[in-house]
Formats: sequence, structure tokens, C-alpha cells
Amino acid sequence: MRMRKTYAGAVLAATVLAVGGAVPAWAAEPPNIDEMVAAVNPDNVMGHLAELQKIADANGGNRASGLPGYEQSSAYVESVLAEAGYEPVRQTFQFPYYEVNSSSLVGSEGTEYENNPMVFAPSTDGELTAELVAPPTAEGCDAAAWGNVDATGKIALVKRGTCTFGEKDLAAAAAGAEAVVIYNNAEGALNGTFGETNDGFVPATGISQADGEALVGAMAAGPVSLTFNLDATSEVRETWNIIAETPGGRTDNVVMAGAHLDGVVEGPGINDNGSGSAALLETAVTLAKYPDSVNNKVRFAWWGAEELGLLGATNYVSDLQANNPAELKNIAGYLNFDMVGSPNYIVGVYDADESTYPAPEGVPIPAGSAALEKIFTDRFAAVDQAWVDTEFSGRSDYQPFIDADIPSSGLFSGADGEKTAEEVAKFGGQAGVLYDPNYHSAADDLDNVSAEAIAIFTPSIAHAIFTLAYDASSVNGKYPIEPTPTGTAEPSPTATTEPSATGAPDDDDAEPVKPRPPLADTGAASLLVPGALAGVALAGAGYALTRRRR
Repeated sequence: MRMRKTYAGAVLAATVLAVGGAVPAWAAEPPNIDEMVAAVNPDNVMGHLAELQKIADANGGNRASGLPGYEQSSAYVESVLAEAGYEPVRQTFQFPYYEVNSSSLVGSEGTEYENNPMVFAPSTDGELTAELVAPPTAEGCDAAAWGNVDATGKIALVKRGTCTFGEKDLAAAAAGAEAVVIYNNAEGALNGTFGETNDGFVPATGISQADGEALVGAMAAGPVSLTFNLDATSEVRETWNIIAETPGGRTDNVVMAGAHLDGVVEGPGINDNGSGSAALLETAVTLAKYPDSVNNKVRFAWWGAEELGLLGATNYVSDLQANNPAELKNIAGYLNFDMVGSPNYIVGVYDADESTYPAPEGVPIPAGSAALEKIFTDRFAAVDQAWVDTEFSGRSDYQPFIDADIPSSGLFSGADGEKTAEEVAKFGGQAGVLYDPNYHSAADDLDNVSAEAIAIFTPSIAHAIFTLAYDASSVNGKYPIEPTPTGTAEPSPTATTEPSATGAPDDDDAEPVKPRPPLADTGAASLLVPGALAGVALAGAGYALTRRRR
């Protein structure tokens, strides 16, 4: 998971992939969603995570995009999908790869400080010895925080908190700093990332709270200098998304669900985000066993290069925007699952209705998002599971979707925030401890995943996807299912896009609700993935997928 906003992505040529065959019949009888959910085994999710751990162990301890561990993780997901009857698709793209080979931070008196350079510092390697300077406002988030301080040629020392690491770096650079040292605002090492590229960045590294406070104290007594040495690799590499969709279901009312498959270079990434990827994989495999329950096409995505700036999801959406913007309107909603196995977990739902947290400035909440949130919260209420709101921040793969005005929601078990006493009362665990103490570290391994959290989140993920596959009208008002006098279910031919009792919002641009089409071949086209795969036909049982790139 990346804790920061970004706007990046490569655009591919969009090509509609023609699908032959008849349109599947509308599900006449409502499916037994509870029975379907019960068929999704959390133990199988843990089994997928064990396989991802083996892959990381065999590939330098990580599964990062641009490295062999990601290739093998992709091959594993594809093999599971293929066994279930899928033909997986790769949607490839290029991205800026950055890896720190070594770094050091040494004081003038010889003290060596443990440090963790940020991803996407500039590619310039070398050594800098300079005086430390700190802003009057310790977090140093903007020009106002620096005031009249001149940091020209110096190393900025700023405290974590209030704003993103990238914003701290840019503010220090604007004040003249040539490098930035960010110290933690809680005990322990600071394993941060910028999560994006920016030509204005200067090299930055993170240190512990204790070391940072010691340096602040030393600066109060007189000038302090540090030597920052950085050796890094920066180059363009190729990676991909993996996309799969149901062969049946309406192509004009597509339900999307995604999780990023890549991890950081620093560790195996089993919670972040093997957990979301594995739960999504097991859900997809199970849904393939219930093809008659799918009225709305379901498209699954395993994103690449999320840790480097949401690049995979952004690439997917940007491609559609550039080459087939009408297809975006066919996506009924997007569900995101990024970290659902944190050891000190919370059961978090993206707060689309802002009942607890106002969305940050500049983060849109598309109409219909609150209805998606309600699907999760209603399920938790029905099974007597406690839950809490988490900020609808756009800091994961749903950001490009909400920027494109696509309703979105998701679940989150917590990352590098501290668990509160109130949350302990709801979920157990330890107050004052990070939700995932091993976030973005080498210790994010299989032992770092809570099987209890996986058992809570997996059925919730499945329930939402299976519910929307049958009827997504609570989100966008399209094709609501109404029982007929004989007990069968049909989409209403007269339904409108006005709000429903479940919270579906008005949408002046929404397509009017129509009766379902005849069951003969309509010549419908499927955009399984945008991009260059002209002439590839998706057919057969199970999930149709086509190799492309990520």
C-alpha cells in the first residue's frame, strides 16, 4: 500500500475485444449469496499467501514490480485462474524503477544513524556533507512552515506527520535544501515511501524518533552537520496488471474489484498486499462455480507497481480515458482491497458517506460510493461484526477510479497508524501499537498476517462482489431486480436512476434503465482490458482473459 496521492500512468491503444456467443440468461431465481460466501474458504487464502511467501523467499526476499518475484507472483495468480477455467490477461506498461543499493547517514562526530531512503529520490548518487537546518514548524509541510528560513545547500530535518513525505521534501527543496532527513513521530524506524516521481524531489531518508529528537536537541546547542551517502539504481522497466472477467453478465454494468499484487523492494509484502490479492483470487475462483448468479459482468484486477505510485490502476483508467471514455460509464463501481491481514488489525471501511472523516481536500467521492460502503456495513451488521470508518483518502488503487467519477469503496485492516483504546475494545489487539508494525519492511512475511483478520475480511469481500454481480442497482439505479408474481426475478423495465432507499444517488448522466435484452446474441463487445490486443476472442467456460501486460 502506498500512503500518498499521485497522478501517473502510461496510455495504451484501446481495442474492443469482440466476444462471440449468446448473451447468458438473466438469473431467474435470486442466488443464495450466503451459500456462495460460505464456499469461499479463508484457509485457501492463507494457502495462497504461503505460496507468495515461497516466491519471495526464492527471489531476494521480495515481490516488487520490475523484479523476478513479481513475475513469479503473476505466474502463480495466472495458474490458479487457469485451473479454475480462466485464461489470464497481462496488460503491460513501462514504469520508472528505483532501488536503493546502499546508504549511510553519519554525524560529524562519527555517529552512524540507521536510515531508510525514500523510494523515488532523484537518481543522482553521491555524497553530501552539510549543516542541518529545521523549519520553525517541525513537520515542514509547506512554504509557510519554513517561514524565512534559508536552507540553501543544507540538509533539512523535519518531523513525520500532518502531510505526505513528498510534500515535506518539496517544501524543503523550495527552501533551498539539497537533502531531507525525516524523523519518525512514533517509536521505531521510519520505513516511508514517496509513492510517486517528481523532478523537484531531493534525496531523502527516514530515521527513528529517538535519533531525530537527539539531533534536534544537538542543534539547539550549536551547528550540527551530517554526511548522507546514497547509491541507487534508477531506470525504466516493464511490468503489468493481470485482468480477468466473467464470460457472462452485462457489459454495460460492469463490477470491478482489484488489489495490488506487487510489494516493496524491502520485503515479501505478504500483508501489503498479498493479503488483498489472495482474498480476491479465492473470491474469483469461487464465483466461477456460480455462473448463473452473474447478471453484471465482474472484472477482477491484480495491479502492478502500486507501490511506485498507483501506476497499474492509473494506467488502466488512463488508457480508457484516452481511447474509449464511453467504457468508463459501463463500470458500475470499483471495490479495492489493500491490506486485509494486519496483525493488530481493525475492520475498516472506506468512509464514502463522510460520517466520521471528511474526505481530504481535492479527493472526490463519486455518487454511488456511499451505496457501495453500505453493502459492506450492512453485511457486518448482519453478522454482528464490529467495524470502523477509515478515511476516504484516495491513497490506494481506487484513486484513479474516483478521479474518473466511478463509484468506489473498499476494506482496510490498517497500516502504519496506531491502534486506539477504542479500537482495542472493538477488535482486541494492542493500543498504541501500529496496525502493522512490519509495514514496508523485511518482516512483512507470512508470520505477519493475522489469520483471524483474513477470516473476517474474506467473506465480506466475497459478499460484496457476489451481491453486485447479481444486482448493482443500489449503486447506479440500473437494472434493479424485482421478483415477479411467480417468484422469479427480472430487471425492472421502468426503473429510474432516482435515489433508492439504500442510498443510490441521482445521476443526470446515467443511462436510463432498460429492460434486459433478448437472450440471443446481441453482438455485445467486452473491454476486458484496454490496450493492443486486436482480434483476440474471449470465449469458453470460466473466466475469459487475454495475455497483455500489466
